Amino acid sequence: MTEEKTKSRAAEAGSALTASRLRSAGLAGVGTSLLRVRELSVIVVAAALFAYFSIRKPGAFVGLDNFSNVCDFVSAWTIIAAGEVMLLVCGEIDLSAGMMYAMTPVIMMSLNGDGIPLFIALVMALLISATFGVFNGLVTVFLGLPAFITTLGTLFLVQGLALKISNSPVTAPTGSNLSQALGGWRWSEIFWAIAIAVAMQIVLTSTKWGAYTIATGGNALAAAEAGIKVHIIKIRAFVITAVFAGFAGILDGIHISHSYDPNGNNDYMFTAVAASVIGGTALLGGSGTVIGAFFGACLLGILRDGFNVIGLSATSFIVVEGLAIILAMVLNTQLTRFRRGAKVA
Repeated sequence: MTEEKTKSRAAEAGSALTASRLRSAGLAGVGTSLLRVRELSVIVVAAALFAYFSIRKPGAFVGLDNFSNVCDFVSAWTIIAAGEVMLLVCGEIDLSAGMMYAMTPVIMMSLNGDGIPLFIALVMALLISATFGVFNGLVTVFLGLPAFITTLGTLFLVQGLALKISNSPVTAPTGSNLSQALGGWRWSEIFWAIAIAVAMQIVLTSTKWGAYTIATGGNALAAAEAGIKVHIIKIRAFVITAVFAGFAGILDGIHISHSYDPNGNNDYMFTAVAASVIGGTALLGGSGTVIGAFFGACLLGILRDGFNVIGLSATSFIVVEGLAIILAMVLNTQLTRFRRGAKVA
């Protein structure tokens, strides 16, 4: 009880000190605080792009149908990014997420075709995805193989298994309440994406798991010496990424294409990582934001849809996406230096 009271008083003192500094600094202090908001820059850019395309093509870009198209782009990227952020914060990455996106729904429909109820088939397919996540984690952590190499190998392994199960697209489930909840309804996938992003942001910023994840990415040796089970934290992040990628594939097939392609979609994995970096997650680990990744996905979704509306080619989007990643990394580095300088001051 005494310790809790001490922490409470310290928190109150800290809040009072922060408020005092803001009052004394006036507008300059408020501006400084805003600059420390990791997601602010990407929100501003996304809003500016939305305004630009709305003015350029108001009839085509502004409307419920086109908003639905943007949500279709954003949803899967956000769900995959929610897992990738946890891994990136740990200082790792999963290149196999795009193939997990393809294999999981194919397994689900194969099990369902064998007479297993859809819900049970869904759970079993996600458990298989989790198993691959455990595999990635164990090989990376205990065998000392870089995650880039481990998950690159898993990428081809998973793709081969998906094609072994089915050489052609598989029809997605329709008609049931479960399929409606998973993507049959027009807005169901974006709701899943937002719910997952919010939940994982809370995990990352308000739980021991999140604190241990950040500590692991910041300095794994120091975290281990402090008693944090670094190996478990990393394996858990690999599992979360694999499960989210598989779940995104299930939702996307029901919602957009009404089928599942076993060939996979590595572009989704790279775009999810791009959204994470653009949103403020450091590639070298130690810091990250899931909500930032969501806004990063929104930015890329607005950009891709806007390019389609004004008639620019898909290659133009790829070029801009690459430049956006480089710019985001530069901004992240500069903002990190600014925050450290502000703390010292």
